[in-house]
Amino acid sequence: MVRRVVVDTLRSGPQAVTLPRMNRLLGVLVVAVAVVAHAEDAGGLTWTAPADWAVQGARPMRAATYKIPATKGDTEGAELAVFYFGQGQGGAVDANVKRWVGQFQTADGKPIPQDKAKTKSEKLNGMPLTTVDVKGTYTGGGPMMGPSTPKPGFRLLGAIVEGAQGAVFFKLTGPEKTVAASEKSFRKLLESVKKQ
Repeated sequence: MVRRVVVDTLRSGPQAVTLPRMNRLLGVLVVAVAVVAHAEDAGGLTWTAPADWAVQGARPMRAATYKIPATKGDTEGAELAVFYFGQGQGGAVDANVKRWVGQFQTADGKPIPQDKAKTKSEKLNGMPLTTVDVKGTYTGGGPMMGPSTPKPGFRLLGAIVEGAQGAVFFKLTGPEKTVAASEKSFRKLLESVKKQ
């Protein structure tokens, strides 16, 4: 009797809502909330991404992925990938910086020398932060990602935040102009990183 009253109430009026439809809508809402909540926290840290950076769906090994719109003159946008592998996982900071720089080549196909990348270590919100800035021909995402087409004129801004539950890796890659236009927003995102 109670169930029939609820169903009849939901079906009254021009905007009738059936229980199966409501369940589907609630399911979509739960998934959307889970994606948004997951997209801005990992490893005991939270951060706030710029509003114009589009949150992408879940991907293997990533805590979050953001698409950054292309700047005028660039044919593609940039991407910020956020990785968290667990406490004590993901490798040493220096090894990751070296690997990221190793994903770039000079115009003649030679590896970018490590000393040509700008690296900096500092404290941010009480946590160690290491940043890297490198440009050239981007050759790909690493050994787990498989081969990719080399992309000349690319730039990487990387950051490794060492939290209590392990390191969180922020890797922004894309065309030089788009990355340059996103540099202040990337820094603002890093400054928003806090312990949960």
